[in-house]
Amino acid sequence: MERSGWPEESDLVVCTVKRVTDFGAFVELDEYGRKEGLIHISEVASGWVKYIRDHVREGQKIVCKVLYVDTTKHHIDLSLKDVNEHQRREKIQEWKNEQKSEKWLQYVAKTTKTSKEDLDKLIELLYSEFGSTYSAFEKSRFGDVSVLIEIGIRKEIAEMIRKVALENLKKPQVEIAGYIDLMTPLPDGIEYIQKALKAAGQIEGEDVSIEITYTGAPRYRLHIIAPDYKKAENILKKAAQSAIRVIEKADGSGEFHRYSEQNT
Repeated sequence: MERSGWPEESDLVVCTVKRVTDFGAFVELDEYGRKEGLIHISEVASGWVKYIRDHVREGQKIVCKVLYVDTTKHHIDLSLKDVNEHQRREKIQEWKNEQKSEKWLQYVAKTTKTSKEDLDKLIELLYSEFGSTYSAFEKSRFGDVSVLIEIGIRKEIAEMIRKVALENLKKPQVEIAGYIDLMTPLPDGIEYIQKALKAAGQIEGEDVSIEITYTGAPRYRLHIIAPDYKKAENILKKAAQSAIRVIEKADGSGEFHRYSEQNT
């Protein structure tokens, strides 16, 4: 999925090597409209590089770290050596996911008769709100269309995105729940409680969904859907802690309760 604009320093980007010289390699950034970047020979590998072609070759797909961006000169400096194997695998998987979501969005646009101009705007909106287009499909799959409608996406398009997500994304493996009690003596305490719940809902994790519901003052239920119990427990704990931190700043108090039959 190609993005408009420029990457930021420290971003990881997928690149295709176009030309290798004695002093470095020129690459195209696959995700940014084929903008060109340079990997200086000193950034190709750790230590002394005798033959640069032992490390990079034309046509190779690589992951680089952005070191410097000069938009006025259309210049981007990149590093290959600063990307470890774990980062490389994660970024390649993210890139592959974006390739999938590009096809899905094209199908959504065709089905809903969305123009190319509006599709481009939709893509930028999804990147701005979720960091990737694939995440939009994940969030709608593990939640509902409201997460899309709330950011300004037409209901027809939001429903089609969720339909495609349901057809193409695997179901989560586990579901867990817990409760948080939030209390504050301030007269505008409800606003702080809303901020606390929002903070809890913004805790992110790959393939994770958080649903928060009101069960009766002062208790709120946190429902977590995740690929495994370890990740689900971690997200549940972080969400509860995040909410409690916010409410405590409002001279309030919060308490977390792990789900049990007695809580129901």
